[in-house]
Amino acid sequence: MRQDSLTRLQSGDGFDLLVIGGGATGCGIALDAASRGLSVALVERGDFAEGTSSRSTKLVHGGVRYLEAAVRRLDRAQYKLVREALHERGALLKNAPHLTRRLPLVTPVRSWWQLPYIAFGLKLYDWLSGRMSLGPSRIMGRAEALRLFPHLRGEALKAAVLYYDGQFIDSRLAATLAMTARRAGAVLANHVEVLALRHDAQGRLAGAELGDTLSGVRFAVTARVVINATGPYADAIRRMDDATAPPLLKVSSGSHLMLNVPLTPPATGFLVPRTDDGRVLFVLPWQGGTLVGTTDTPAQVEAHPAPSEQDIAYLLSYVRRYFDMPVSRDNVTAAWCGIRPLVFDPKAGTTAQLARDHVIQVSASGLVSISGGKWTTYRRMSEEAVDRALAVGGLGAGPCRTHALRLLGGESFDPEGHRALMPALPEDAARHLNESYGDQCALLAPLLRQGATARLHPDHPYVEAEVLHAVRHEMAVTVADVLLRRLTLALVDRAAARAAAPRVAALMAAELGWSDATRATRLEEALERLDRGI
Repeated sequence: MRQDSLTRLQSGDGFDLLVIGGGATGCGIALDAASRGLSVALVERGDFAEGTSSRSTKLVHGGVRYLEAAVRRLDRAQYKLVREALHERGALLKNAPHLTRRLPLVTPVRSWWQLPYIAFGLKLYDWLSGRMSLGPSRIMGRAEALRLFPHLRGEALKAAVLYYDGQFIDSRLAATLAMTARRAGAVLANHVEVLALRHDAQGRLAGAELGDTLSGVRFAVTARVVINATGPYADAIRRMDDATAPPLLKVSSGSHLMLNVPLTPPATGFLVPRTDDGRVLFVLPWQGGTLVGTTDTPAQVEAHPAPSEQDIAYLLSYVRRYFDMPVSRDNVTAAWCGIRPLVFDPKAGTTAQLARDHVIQVSASGLVSISGGKWTTYRRMSEEAVDRALAVGGLGAGPCRTHALRLLGGESFDPEGHRALMPALPEDAARHLNESYGDQCALLAPLLRQGATARLHPDHPYVEAEVLHAVRHEMAVTVADVLLRRLTLALVDRAAARAAAPRVAALMAAELGWSDATRATRLEEALERLDRGI
């Protein structure tokens, strides 16, 4: 599958658009452009969503903190961001129903004067959602909150407020976007890096020199417009185009933990409304564990950042502050850290105060760079980037078609579709497949019938058929591609992912025809990533 893409990239045929970056925005751009009839190539130095796009808080949300900032500071940019994000939240839940869900969240009220303030703010959040509302917020009494969260500390609790947002599986959504774009005609290749940008005699950007990071093969691709959608690496690509380009971004890191203790109900999350340093924290049910995040710390751009022990201790301290269950470092089954590409604003005192808005900048040579933003608004960002590219390149295309475009797996998704898989699988594994692949379970069913039903780890629902599917239909070519992104196992339980790695390597070796040396190399790479932190 990946080889087909490499062959097309090396054919010498030019493209309307070359997209650099295979995260949420890049894959969204490829889908938007291809669905309008443009010829599109996308290259990603690592794997799809290897960077920030697989290291989020897993929420599809407008951002209650941003709404508070909009009200407190009369900040129109924050207000616009929340309103737009709430609209996009609704669109995403409709377009990818198998990978998303409506999630009630409860925030505690510890003093009576806070109650009207928080309740009003969340009613405003409801109102801004308009017809995309997921449900009305409401005040919850102290007794009801403690029944719902039996481990919640009740000493200072007066009441609570319940509201709704969305939750999703970020790495799988990115892969789904990529494969939906491929179905629409885009040519995508992971593990292909940009070595240099190419300019014509007039100084206009005309393509790029590329390198396959797995084989070492180098080749060139021409394109009428190049879009830089590389997240925190956007400034590095801009400097390839113009060495004097001033920076657009100020990056921060956000750390998250997975815990093996059930602090929340299976379908309700918890919001810590304000930390001592002015942030919000989430405690969420996700993939069978408890997700806690996030921090917001100034950072440097690096490929695979790991959460610091200081960040881990910080997050655990808030868990213990709000819940009476004894939670320690031993309960952390996985942790990850993402680098946020925030648009620089010299008026912001900290990275936490920077708006999660996006900007599109066009260089003198025609490089279109899109920076900032967040997962929830990826579709809108992609639409705007393609519109700008059309203007820059003088390209003709129809209007955006992605607002109501169901993604692969979501077109005929049946929430009860797991029942069709249960003759071959136990219920937990069948539900997992249905909620990860949607109607694409039709491609996994033959693999299950052929016997690929064994679990990759006894404590988790992932099965061998998923590895084969990832290779055949989702362009997974390394063990890390599978364990860290096509599956969520490494994000849920790092030790279990490590234990499953040899079997994943064996399945991939048989499928891809690896030599013993290649198999050993790919296995060692994955184990090294798991040991260093996801």
